Amino acid sequence: MLNIDELKFDEKGLIPAIVVDAYSKKVLTLAYMNRESLQISMEKGLTCFWSRSRQQLWLKGETSGNYQHIVSITADCDADALVVMVEKDGPACHKGTDSCFEYPVWQSEELHEFSLDGLMELLKGRKEEMPEGSYTSYLFEKGLDKILKKVGEECTEVIIAGKAEDRKETIYEIADLAYHVMVLMVESGISLEDVRKELASRHIIDHKVKQEKMT
Repeated sequence: MLNIDELKFDEKGLIPAIVVDAYSKKVLTLAYMNRESLQISMEKGLTCFWSRSRQQLWLKGETSGNYQHIVSITADCDADALVVMVEKDGPACHKGTDSCFEYPVWQSEELHEFSLDGLMELLKGRKEEMPEGSYTSYLFEKGLDKILKKVGEECTEVIIAGKAEDRKETIYEIADLAYHVMVLMVESGISLEDVRKELASRHIIDHKVKQEKMT
């Protein structure tokens, strides 16, 4: 691991820190650290920055309660910028949004960004707006029993395709299952972050079990 003395702070004694959600991998904010705030961050396990506007240390969440618990801090190849992976207690932006980066400037007409988080937001929008002609709206209109039935049907389709060792069909059916499971999540008030945290906790447990078996 790099020593803090190996990092390259600029002429003002600052280094940019890109804060990223450890679960969704979404960029949350860009802030700056000086040597003292970085040391505090590592000691407390919470992000602490240097406020350029107020010219003082700034422990994220100290007033809002939206602390950012540090998972890791990684320097770039030139050691003059940091990526800080965090588990957050609330919105990262002072405006109350999940991320500071919420304002599109330009988007390609040919290339399209896809993420599970984006799909989840679309599904939530369908539930709120219930546009006519939407299959997702139809599922929400029919309710939980219909959604559960579809999840069960798609599970069966995945099993059939997997048993046939048909890779292309298995991928297709897994995508169908994932979509219907996400509809169920929206209907049940379950977020992707809830599932990510559950999987993360199981990964830790699995790692410990493997260690125990090796000893």
